[in-house]
Order: sequence, then structure tokens, then C-alpha cells
Amino acid sequence: MTSANTNKVTICLTNPKSPTNVGAVLRAAGCFGANEILYTGNRYDRAKKFTTDTQNINNEIGMVHVEDFLAEKPEGVPLICVDLVEGATPLPEFQHPDNAFYVFGPEDGSIKQQLIDKADHVVFMPTNGSLNLGASVNVVLYDRVAKSSLNIENDKLIRESRDANNRLKVK
Repeated sequence: MTSANTNKVTICLTNPKSPTNVGAVLRAAGCFGANEILYTGNRYDRAKKFTTDTQNINNEIGMVHVEDFLAEKPEGVPLICVDLVEGATPLPEFQHPDNAFYVFGPEDGSIKQQLIDKADHVVFMPTNGSLNLGASVNVVLYDRVAKSSLNIENDKLIRESRDANNRLKVK
């Protein structure tokens, strides 16, 4: 995303298993200006040969395997857990900090209670049922941009983002 954004945004994926979801996360990270993606567990390592990162964002942002998210979190950057947790703040009411360390749960489980207990913020998306991992990351990152005060030049951003075959204009 084109902007003067110097904020640091990290996406953390708890033991992801689906290459399709991880591909969607990579694309969202590129589209919405996240700086890095960290992941735990070993399921993604087995699945990544089936990656669906059609924009090759992995070459720009990359994914780094870590053992412990907290060991990687920069001091002073808020830890934000995103999951269906009782007592969590609904995403529409949440104000994103400039710098953020977002942790998302696995496709088939939840973030560990010990990590929730250390979070600065716990956020959930008010849906009927749960969104998949890729959709969740997209929604949170879009919400972050939509609520931000970034100076975005709309037409310039559209020209830089659209497909080469798209030359549509509003008349």
C-alpha cells in the first residue's frame, strides 16, 4: 500500500496448517502494509509447498518460523490477540495502535490462555460462527487501514493496485 506509513505491524499465526489461508495472509500483508509474518508450529512447513501466494509477497515480507511470539515482540509494542474470547473487545470498537503485534489463533483451535493473559488487547470479530484464518487477517488489517489517518491518494493507489487490464473510471 502506498503511503508515508512508518508503523511496524507484525502478524503472528499460531501453528497454521492451510497453505490457502497462509497465501491469503501473505496477500493481505502485502495489500495492507504489514511488515512481517511470524508463525509457530510445524504444520505450515509441511504444507508450504502448496502455497497460494499468487502475488509473491513472500519474497517481500517473508514468513519466519519462531518458537515463541513473546520472545520476538519488540518492547513497547502492544500485543493484540484476535480470537473468539469472552470479554474481548468487538473489532468495530477497537482503536488500533500505530505499532501492533497481532496474534491469530490456528484454524482448528484457539490462542493459548497464557498468551491471552499477557495481551494488551483481546479483540474479536462479531460474526455468527468463526471466519477462517485468511479472512480474519484480511478483516483486521482492512479495519486498521479504514480507521487510520493515512494520507492515501485514492486514484494513485487504484492505478498502482489494479490489474493491467483494468482501466475503468467513474464518469
